[in-house]
Amino acid sequence: MLELLQTHGRMSGAEMASRLEVDGRTLRRYIVMLEQIGIPILSERGRHGGYALMPGFKLPPMMFTDDEALALSLGLLAARSLGLAEAAPAVASAQAKLERIMPAGLKQRVGAIDETVRLDLARGTAPRDNAALVTLSSAAQSRRRVHLCYQALGSAASERGFDPYGLAFLDGCWYAVGYCHLRQDMRTFRLDRIASAAVLPHGFERPAGFDALAHLRTSLAAMPRAFAATVLLHTDLHTARRFLMDAIGLFEQTADGVLLHNQSDDLGWFARQLAALPFGFRVLAPDALRAELDTIARRLSQIAAVR
Repeated sequence: MLELLQTHGRMSGAEMASRLEVDGRTLRRYIVMLEQIGIPILSERGRHGGYALMPGFKLPPMMFTDDEALALSLGLLAARSLGLAEAAPAVASAQAKLERIMPAGLKQRVGAIDETVRLDLARGTAPRDNAALVTLSSAAQSRRRVHLCYQALGSAASERGFDPYGLAFLDGCWYAVGYCHLRQDMRTFRLDRIASAAVLPHGFERPAGFDALAHLRTSLAAMPRAFAATVLLHTDLHTARRFLMDAIGLFEQTADGVLLHNQSDDLGWFARQLAALPFGFRVLAPDALRAELDTIARRLSQIAAVR
């Protein structure tokens, strides 16, 4: 109704009811609802009567319910911790704009969220700016290839064509996931290492149902590292994933339990994750992992023996 009044200035009740697909009684109820939230509506009776906004009244650009304002406030609060460049001033500016159009009661409730709620989100390496995030997300939506200039850690800068299937935020870092035409395979790129990204005219087809975050977790878990380990977990797949993060390795349900295939640079850390599990397991390889678990067991035994 507000859109119609703003667009047309004045409309008859019959025309407005027809456009909204409601009867006259419902239309009058809508008018009352608008008046109750402070929007002055002029009503003219008679054959040529109709409805219009009061002359000179400036409608706020946005209006929110309490639940909508809460969602926006929590979203802005979370944005500060998502490793986005220049997030803090952007959040402050957006918050100020919202507060200017909120009634006093709602502004107070939103302020309480900002002052008292703290979110424990991973703080990671921020991209140089937001340009790569904006360019890649737009290209992923429109399914357009990008020309990527990438500076891998410890390597020279490289350029490539890249089909961005999606973006994901994991463990404090932003990633773009898609098909790399330089390597002719799926690749994942950290946004803070992207020097530039420019949209190309070429299109691409994204695999149906592609999940960027799921692919990212799987690829990170399978990435070759210093040690490869295989452990048989005496539980089911659902329980295994409940107590172990996805990035710890690849899970495989078998008749005897769940096989966990892990790649790690620190077997001591991996042993500590296993030692904390509430269910049993058996190390299939390597022997060095058994030695790390034995070290943990002896240390705990010594601690438990101290009176």
